[in-house]
Amino acid sequence: MAHTSDLMQSNSAKLNSCVVCPRLAGFLRDVRRQHPTYHARPVAPFGDPRARFLIVGLAPGMHGANRSGRPFTGDHAGILLYQTLHRFGFANRAVSVAADDGLALIDCRITNAVKCLPPQNKPESTEIHACNRYLAEELRGSPELRVILALGGVAHKAVLLAQGMKQSARAFAHGARHVLENGQVLIDSYHCSRYNTQTRRLTAESFAEVFTTIRAELERLA
Repeated sequence: MAHTSDLMQSNSAKLNSCVVCPRLAGFLRDVRRQHPTYHARPVAPFGDPRARFLIVGLAPGMHGANRSGRPFTGDHAGILLYQTLHRFGFANRAVSVAADDGLALIDCRITNAVKCLPPQNKPESTEIHACNRYLAEELRGSPELRVILALGGVAHKAVLLAQGMKQSARAFAHGARHVLENGQVLIDSYHCSRYNTQTRRLTAESFAEVFTTIRAELERLA
């Protein structure tokens, strides 16, 4: 059986050249013309290939991951996420500004339900389904994985789809804990987007409570 890191490298190579979704591929071509220094391609997962903890977001942000090429790097959504990862021992630093800034994740990996930047940050259902194969491959190639954090309802549904589970099997709710059929634990949280943090739908305290639960799960499942 191939090593987990080898599978991830193979998947990343396939992902980098993916143009399955015409709307997203065309949008990225336009973005590359407007912003020639931007990554503006599918964004691969980032972090420990043998991590027990996986975070699933929605999609790259225009001036964040789409610019830097690394999930949640360089935009507002990454501020609270990386601060919290560092606070709970999942990252070696609390700030993520560029793909070469020296940040490393510890027993953690970050990916997205949709790997390409969607217009208005809103992927269509067909695009979510088309991209789900990459998440499914990543989950199948991660035997050490114990806990999954879904940031938002789209990520929650994407995890269930990748696991071959019905969408009605588990309902999304902030702070909810779901035991999946393979024994992994899925934890839900509101997305750490600018809208959610500025409206205080998600606070630093409520996000930390989610990570307290995650740490407890990892200790229990060790």
